[in-house]
Amino acid sequence: MKQIIADLQIHSKYSRAVSKDMTISGIYAWAKKKGIHLVATGDWTHPLWMKEIEEHLEEVGNGTLRIKSTVNCQLPTAKNDNIEQDPIFLLASEVSCIFSQGGKGRRVHTLVWVPTLDSAKKINKAMTKRGCNLMSDGRPIIGLSSIELAELVFEVEERTLLIPAHAWTPWFGAFGSMSGFDSLEEQFGPYADRIYAVETGLSSNPAMNWQIEELDRRAIVSFSDAHSGPKMGREATVFEIFDEQSPISYQHIYDAIRSRFLGPKKDSVSARIAYTIEFYPEEGKYHFSGHRSCNIRWGQEETKKNGTICPVCGKPLTQGVVQRVEELASRSEASLELAKDASRPYGIQCDFIYSKAFPDRPPFVMLVPLQEIIAESIDAPVTSVKTQRIYDNLVNRFGSEFAILLQVSVNDIEQVAESRIAQAIQKVRTGDIAIDPGYDGVFGVVKIWRNQKEQSLVDLSKEQLSLL
Repeated sequence: MKQIIADLQIHSKYSRAVSKDMTISGIYAWAKKKGIHLVATGDWTHPLWMKEIEEHLEEVGNGTLRIKSTVNCQLPTAKNDNIEQDPIFLLASEVSCIFSQGGKGRRVHTLVWVPTLDSAKKINKAMTKRGCNLMSDGRPIIGLSSIELAELVFEVEERTLLIPAHAWTPWFGAFGSMSGFDSLEEQFGPYADRIYAVETGLSSNPAMNWQIEELDRRAIVSFSDAHSGPKMGREATVFEIFDEQSPISYQHIYDAIRSRFLGPKKDSVSARIAYTIEFYPEEGKYHFSGHRSCNIRWGQEETKKNGTICPVCGKPLTQGVVQRVEELASRSEASLELAKDASRPYGIQCDFIYSKAFPDRPPFVMLVPLQEIIAESIDAPVTSVKTQRIYDNLVNRFGSEFAILLQVSVNDIEQVAESRIAQAIQKVRTGDIAIDPGYDGVFGVVKIWRNQKEQSLVDLSKEQLSLL
C-alpha cells in the first residue's frame, strides 16, 4: 500500500494576512521541501487566484492537478527519495459563513473540496448569483448559512466534500463557543449526513474529538491552515492507497474521508486514513481559556473552580478548546484508554497514540515543526539566518522535513547537525517536552528542555494578584 501525506488547508496570497510568496510556484516548492505529496490549491473561490490556478496548473483527469512544465519553481537541491512523485494539487478552498440562526449570530469556516475546475467555476458562479462577493478575500465572507452552502454546492457537484475547518476555534469553528453550534445536526440540518469529517485545528487533537459521540462515524483530519510556506505541513493527514500502482486521485480522498460513514460497505473503498500528524494542541492559540489583555489564563480545573467570567474586566473569558470539548463530550478522555505504540509502524520513528477502546480509529503522532526545534536547540529566532541555514542543510541532505521528523535515525541526523538538535528531535518524537499552553489568540511555547528558562506567556505574579 502507498502512503500519501496531504495538507489540504492552506491560503494563497489573496487571503488576508498571508505571505505574498504563497503563489502556485511557492506552494509547490514548499510542499516539496516539507515532503507533502498532495497539497490544496487554496482559495479557488477568488477570481484572480482561479485565473492563476488555470495558468500554472493542469488537470490530470482524476480530480487532481499538476504543475505545468513551464512554471519555474525553486526546489530543494537534493532529490527527495521519500516522495515518489512531484507534489500534486487538489481543488480545496475555505469559506467564511456569517449568518444568524436560532436567534444567535454564527460565524463558521468550512472547507470546500471539488474534483474539477468546471465544478469550482460553477460553484463560484452560483455563489456570485446569491450575492457573495468573492473578490473580497481569498477566504470570502459570505452571507449563506451552512445549510444554504451545503444545498448550493451539492446541487452543483454531488462529490463535493464539505468539512468544518478548525472545528473548535471559539469564533469560527463549527463547535466554537462564541459563534458555532453544539452539533453538526444543528449546523447542517438535512445535510448533516453528508458531512463526513471534521478538521481538528491547531488547538485540538484526534483524542479530544474522539470524546464526541456525534463524531464516531466521521473522519478526523488535520491540516496546517498555512498562511506562509514555512507553516505548511505543521499538521497533515496521511492517506493510504490500497492499489500501489494507482496514482493519487480525488476518488481516493473521497473514499477515505467517507469510509467511516459507510459502515459495512467500507470494504469497497479504495483508500483509508492511515494516521494524522498533529501540532501539540497546547501550542495552539486557543487551547486554554483566558483574556490576554487581562493577563488571565485558566486550565480545566481553574475554570471549574472560578467560572467563565474574567475577574479583572467582568466580561466572559474566551473559552479554550479544552474546556469546550469537555462541555460537549459524550465520554471522558480516560474512557478512551489512550496508549502509545512504540512498535514503529510504517517505519515511523515517532510514538503513535491510539485508543484501546476504539482501536479502529486511525492513530496520530504529535510533532513540533523542524524550524522551531532547531531554533530552541541553538537559542536563536526561528527566522534567523543560522536557523534557516541548518534547516536547509538538513532538508537538502535527507530530502524533506517530514523525512527528518518521522523517519531519519538520530545517528544520521547527528552527522549533519549538532547532537543537541538530534536529541531535540528524539525528545519531540517521544513527547518528552513541556509546553506553556496558548490562550485567547496567543500561541503556546514549546520547551524541549524543561529546565530551560523561558518567559512565560502569562506573568504568574500578576495573574495571582488579579484573582484577589
